[in-house]
Amino acid sequence: MRHRKTITGLVLALSLATLALDTSAPPEGPGPARRAALAHPTGQGGPARPGAAAPGVFSGRAFDTCLAPPADTMRRWLDSPYRAVGVYYAGRGRACQDQPQLSRAWLTEVDAMGWGVLPVYVGSQSPCVRARNKQHVRIGSEPGPQGTREGHDAVLRAGELGMGPDSPLYLDMETYAYQNEKCATATLSFVRAWSREVRSHGYVPGFYSSADSGVAHLEEARREGVDDLPSIMWFARWNNRPDLYGEQALPWYAWHPERRIHQYAGNVTERYGGRTLQIDRNLMHAPVAQLG
Repeated sequence: MRHRKTITGLVLALSLATLALDTSAPPEGPGPARRAALAHPTGQGGPARPGAAAPGVFSGRAFDTCLAPPADTMRRWLDSPYRAVGVYYAGRGRACQDQPQLSRAWLTEVDAMGWGVLPVYVGSQSPCVRARNKQHVRIGSEPGPQGTREGHDAVLRAGELGMGPDSPLYLDMETYAYQNEKCATATLSFVRAWSREVRSHGYVPGFYSSADSGVAHLEEARREGVDDLPSIMWFARWNNRPDLYGEQALPWYAWHPERRIHQYAGNVTERYGGRTLQIDRNLMHAPVAQLG
């Protein structure tokens, strides 16, 4: 079945209440005090940015691919079951640094087609990152200030492409050995600083990682009451069984509702409308970029 991205005034109003739920405990009934949680997801910060509209939320299938495809390919892929696309828009750790298609005009065009956009920022990686091709972009000796700087860069680069406040920005942190206490401490300091900076500019910080590394690490931090965590969780478990709330690394009430993406398959090849792409497959119920 085809799904189009729908962002109506009703959805935006409802999203403010639902996205604002505290990640640190099972959901309760709605209440005014809970609406600060979008800006401070553990409920330990100040109020949300005055006048902030909730991000538009997309529920359905999404794909991400290293290079932003040509607009013509995106048009042809309207024949696919996907209606949102992950775009690696910035960050020193991107595998595909050269993005010839990616521009403000491209984003405007695909948005007009009905695509939701998931902006992915691949910045510095954990000091104990496992991938060999990420060793040269590891977090340095001052993870907090470095996270702040890269969070600021994420916001600037998003703005240059026309993605405004209330857009989610997803920090990509590849698999790392979070059981290493020193490494875990540095990584968490970086992630929290990045999230604080992104949030301070009115954007919504999200986090992508393997379910068994970064996601498990942040869930552990959530249980311990750590503040300044990302507001949205994008977890990778390549089991070909898309399931937003059955993930073993996360209790169902954490990052709930409208705050989850499951990347359930990776490096698969699909063809629609005569165009072939290598993609990762995702199921999502989470915010997409605000363009205009």
